[in-house]
Order: sequence, then C-alpha cells, then structure tokens
Amino acid sequence: MTLEGTIIAVSLPNGSLVAIASGYGTPVAISAISNANPGVATAASHGFVDGDYVEVTSGWSKLTDRVVRVDGSASGVFDLEGIDTTKTNLFPVGGGAGSARKVTGWTQLAQITGSTSSGGEQNFLNYQFLEADSEKRIPTTKTAAGIEFTVADDPTLPGYILAKEANDDRVPRAVRVTLSNGGILLYNAYISLSVIPSLTVNELMTVQVTLSFSGDPVRYAS
Repeated sequence: MTLEGTIIAVSLPNGSLVAIASGYGTPVAISAISNANPGVATAASHGFVDGDYVEVTSGWSKLTDRVVRVDGSASGVFDLEGIDTTKTNLFPVGGGAGSARKVTGWTQLAQITGSTSSGGEQNFLNYQFLEADSEKRIPTTKTAAGIEFTVADDPTLPGYILAKEANDDRVPRAVRVTLSNGGILLYNAYISLSVIPSLTVNELMTVQVTLSFSGDPVRYAS
C-alpha cells in the first residue's frame, strides 16, 4: 500500500505461533568468532546445518546468551546469521570464544489470548555545568526487558507443562515466535508461570507466562 509515494507496511500478529525449546544438543566448543558481518564461528565437527537454531555462549557480552540461526555451515565453521561483529569496541578481537548448543525440539505455548512487553526503556545521566543554564544528558543503560503472555488455563497442554518445568528449574529457555508473515523472533529467557488462574465471571480462566530476557532478542525477516 502506498500513500503519496510512500510505501507503508503493516501487519497483524494474528496467527503467530510461540514455542519453547524442549530439548538441546551437547554444547559444541567455539574456538573463535571472526569480526565480520555475519560473524563466523570456528568449531571443529560442530554438526550444525543451515537453519538450525543455537544458543550461543561467548566471551563477548553483546553476543552471549543469544539464540541465533545457523547459516553458511561448512566443515569446522558456521555463520551466525544476522549477527554483525565488525565493531571491535563491542566485539574485541579474539574475545568471542565460547560454545553453542543446538535446540533439538520445540513445544508450542498454545491458547495465548494476549501479550504485553515491558522494560527496555533508555536510562540517562543528567548533568549540568556550573556556567550553563540548562541540563544535558547521556544515555546509559536500558532497563531489564521481558514479555508477559496471557494464556487460557489448561494444565494438561504440553506448553503449559513445559512452562511449569521452566518456572521450577529457573534455567533459561530459547523461545521462538513465528509471525504470520514468516518473520522469526528469538529470545533466551527465564520463564515464570502463575499457576493460579484468573476467576472472573463470563471471562476465560487464564494464567500468566512471563519471559525475562537473559540475552538480547534476535529477529529475522523470514
């Protein structure tokens, strides 16, 4: 659709699917990651193929604990699709070594009726010089971020059971959102589940499933 020559692209979340990682492979050692776009990981006998999703642990804080998709897989190397590691002030040369483990299974978190995101707001340092008559500010950190899903209550569903397991063991899980337009959102998050359902007359009984991000989200257009 266009408006006065400007292309407008909008989409609805209807039909999107949310899935939680239900299994992982054995971690594979990464001896190095190049400063490139995308970053190329060196890992002997990694066994990954293009399209695999892996959780990455790295000496680079901007990369560690993120879930990424494998591309350009070859003997002893693979690309971290969409991950630009060229800026050496953020990704110091030689500091990217770590490990990767493949997500071997996904379980859908079904019957989601709504969601809200929170956090991610920019914090600032405000300061003023004695001779100045106005303040200035510098961006500092961003607040911790996450998503809360409202889910129709059914403790027999596999997604509910897996969310309950993640709530109890407090181990982060990969979460994949497949949008109706084919886009992919990837999170690595601690999952919390409120097991007591809402009880409101003439409304669905629901529970809250909360994702608290442990690494930066990754997004793919398709």
